[in-house]
Amino acid sequence: MGVIVNKQNDQNDELSKRINADLRERAQVSAEKNDVDLSEDAEYLKDLKKTSKFGWIWIVLIVLAVLSLLSIILI
Repeated sequence: MGVIVNKQNDQNDELSKRINADLRERAQVSAEKNDVDLSEDAEYLKDLKKTSKFGWIWIVLIVLAVLSLLSIILI
């Protein structure tokens, strides 16, 4: 058994127009702010160091862990 539903275009159309207008206005306001992210100048980055010459070991360990998980799941 089915139910026939009549769509009320007038109410839905008006609501859609109001929602779209509100979203456009919010997008325009957020685009006008033009906030610049200067996180590179932040204090917490002052004492950070780059990865040492042994950073590649982490990649090898992650690959080995993934391979181990795959071998356990598939076998």
